[in-house]
Amino acid sequence: MYCIGFLFFFLSIVNKHKPWIETSYHGVITENLDTVLLDPPLVALDKDAPVPYAGEICSFKLYGQEVPFEAVVLNRTSGEGVLRASRPVDCESQKEYTFIIQAYDCGAGTSGADWKKSHKAVVHIQVDDVNEFCPVFREQLYKASVIEGKIYDSILQVEAWDQDCSPQYSQICNYEIVTGGTPFAIDRNGNIRNTERLSYDKQQNYKITVTAFDCGQKRAKEDVAVHIDVKPVCKPGWQGWNKRVDYEPGTGSKQLFPRMHLETCGGPLSGVRAMVELQTNHIGKGCDRETYSEKSLQKLCGAASGSTDLLPAPSPSTNWTASLLTDSGRDSDLIYRFDGHQAANVPDHVVPQNLTDQFTIATWMKHGPSPGLRAEKETLLCNSDKTEMNRHHYSLYVHNCRLVFLLRRDFTQVDTFRPAEFHWKLEQICDKEWHYYVINVEFPAVTLFVDGVTYEPYLVTDDWPIHASKIDTQLTVGACWQGGEVVTPRFTQYFRGSLSGLTIRPGRIETQKVISCLQACKEGLDINSLESLAKDIKFHFNPAQSVLVVEGEDVDSINTAMTKVSYINSRQFPTPGLRRLHITTTVQCFGEDTCLAIPDIKAVVMVLPPSEPRITITGSNRLIRPAGDVQGQQGVAPFKELHITSTVMKGDSFNGCEPGVMELMHNLDYCDILVIGEELNPERESLEIHHNALLGKHLDATNSTSGISIYGVDSMAHYEQAVRQVHYRNWRPATLSERRFRLTCSELNGRYTSNEFNLEVSLSSLRHTSDFYSSLLVLLSTPFAINSATVVIVVCIAALVVIVVIGVYRIHATHQEGSREDEDEVKDSEVDWENSALTITVNPMEVTSQALDEEVKEEKREEEEEEEDEEQVGGMTSAESDNSGEDEDEEEERGGRELKGKLEWNSSSVTY
Repeated sequence: MYCIGFLFFFLSIVNKHKPWIETSYHGVITENLDTVLLDPPLVALDKDAPVPYAGEICSFKLYGQEVPFEAVVLNRTSGEGVLRASRPVDCESQKEYTFIIQAYDCGAGTSGADWKKSHKAVVHIQVDDVNEFCPVFREQLYKASVIEGKIYDSILQVEAWDQDCSPQYSQICNYEIVTGGTPFAIDRNGNIRNTERLSYDKQQNYKITVTAFDCGQKRAKEDVAVHIDVKPVCKPGWQGWNKRVDYEPGTGSKQLFPRMHLETCGGPLSGVRAMVELQTNHIGKGCDRETYSEKSLQKLCGAASGSTDLLPAPSPSTNWTASLLTDSGRDSDLIYRFDGHQAANVPDHVVPQNLTDQFTIATWMKHGPSPGLRAEKETLLCNSDKTEMNRHHYSLYVHNCRLVFLLRRDFTQVDTFRPAEFHWKLEQICDKEWHYYVINVEFPAVTLFVDGVTYEPYLVTDDWPIHASKIDTQLTVGACWQGGEVVTPRFTQYFRGSLSGLTIRPGRIETQKVISCLQACKEGLDINSLESLAKDIKFHFNPAQSVLVVEGEDVDSINTAMTKVSYINSRQFPTPGLRRLHITTTVQCFGEDTCLAIPDIKAVVMVLPPSEPRITITGSNRLIRPAGDVQGQQGVAPFKELHITSTVMKGDSFNGCEPGVMELMHNLDYCDILVIGEELNPERESLEIHHNALLGKHLDATNSTSGISIYGVDSMAHYEQAVRQVHYRNWRPATLSERRFRLTCSELNGRYTSNEFNLEVSLSSLRHTSDFYSSLLVLLSTPFAINSATVVIVVCIAALVVIVVIGVYRIHATHQEGSREDEDEVKDSEVDWENSALTITVNPMEVTSQALDEEVKEEKREEEEEEEDEEQVGGMTSAESDNSGEDEDEEEERGGRELKGKLEWNSSSVTY
């Protein structure tokens, strides 16, 4: 009895615990397969382990209505199990299942008695779809009809469907037209449209085949046929117009559509609205504008003087832009392109040092968004500390397509917050088009002009003033200079875009009138004979006159108005090439918004190349003057006889005239006088033009040791007058052997340039002595001068002439002090060897001081008489001197060898 009782007690405590499983399971099964992937895996645990039976898992049981799954124990000891389908699972029949699962242990022994079960766990099973079905069209044939000449957004819609259960395989993702070479297209929704205007005369019907693809790229089992019929109708639209209109420069306003009319097919209309758009974005900076230099344009528009061009054309005096990328291929526009790696430091002597509470910054800018770089600042202009610190005194930059102007004022008397950053958010800043930006500063107010339109900042932030320091500043274009707080000074905040005409003017703000002039287009649309338009016609232009809208109630009135639409280009030398025209038309019928579809018109205006002018500079190439004239207070006027002309070649079509050369009057925008060779020495010489010479003209001038630049848009006559009054002076003529200058003139900022006119200035006395010694060498080299008597004669003549020349030089220098307005060349004091025979009778012993005095007096009388005679050089007229001056250097190099060929000695006339 004791053993039996102990056995019952042992069995009662062996299966003490019930199995344990997770509270919920999520599973996935692919349809038509039996394996279920459970998360977490199916595992049951029992705390009675490792007791046999009681600590083992014998089964899993599922509870639910018609559950097509079963759970199988894989390992009784570990409690691992697997869930699998008991029959095929179809996603199209049921997409997911939810049921209950419990785990059972093996009880207290082999009989399985006294088993225990776990708690109930929820199982969610999702059935994954298999792309087993093909798309099927809902119709076997689709039909539609269209009216010829019309573009449809949708002619008809085809539709297919798919039996698969999942969105991936049941949705139709794409339709495709199988038939090739048809004027139709289909979108992903099955909408079929025509890609060109259909013509009934060309083809009356189209038969195309369409297929469909589900999102698993399974194609439709059967394609579907689509039949589209084309119906003939009256063709409403503009008729009688040409696709190309040629425009000859200088012809003023030209009608674009002189015979155009609107065909409405007889329908009753209540109104017509036509919009004509002239597209010139590809021309220059948005349209055909004047391409003069920035300084010339500002003077032409009446802007105040004193502006500094921060992006001038590279030259010896403006070399800081030489390393920048340029894009100057279009009509001589000077455009600098910044790609985020270029910048230029403006020299200190160029930077305006006197910025006050009033100044103006202006520039042309073309800028677009920078993907991935929106957080970076792109600096156009920056004035920052050159060394030690990194303070920005003023800058203009783009940040996240916003234009920001920073102005940190210097500390004055009150150390308080003051306006420092001005922000503008405009579409123009990142639209990749050219715009003209002007910032007028009247501190604390700052106003922005974009293409002549005023914009106030949407945000103004304050900052502390900058305390004064002895640190120099650096003005940079295209980035900002960081000279302090870094190991190596460098550029930062690079600009990405294009700039042109960046200027800064201290002490003045620009007026609205000047700003409008500087950015004005010189081409646009126009209407001729406004008085002939009907009273019901309304029209208006945009500010640039590139868009014209014409509205009217009567078709005939609209037709008359459209024939008056013209193109005009006021430039004498416009940019040649195409200008696109786009006309859109809206027709209204009674009681309807729109009733007729009028096709758009796309035409072009072809601006023909202008006849290129040939600018020619003529005049004397050599100026020989006594030292006294060059040394005088006014010096000499090297270009006194200068003439500037311009000619063009004209063909048969020009006013019915025969082909040939025709003189043309036009403006110039600069003339540069360049010093050839060594630059001017300010301690002894100067080249200058008096301010009075520019009065009454649209001209200004700058000079340096390299020469003079006269600039401004003005007539050739005014330029000729100004250049003639340029004076050269050398107050130490003994140091002067010769001075050479080169003159060039330009129209349209170098688009048309003149010839290079070279001129040489030299002293007359030095030339005479040189010629004498050259003649002396010739004399010594002649065959008959081989005896001692000849040598004695030559030596005596040489001594006499040297003394005479020195005496005449001193007398003449004293006599010519002061200035002379009439610059006459001096006749040589030498003998005309070519036109007279030579007779010399000399007794060397009789050359006395009395004879010397008589010679000096005679030379003086001849000198005074020569001043009243016609200008001659070395026995030649001025015209002959011009021709000989071009080869002067070669003549001097050949020396007496050439002179010998010119002298014809008659030995019979020489007396010893």
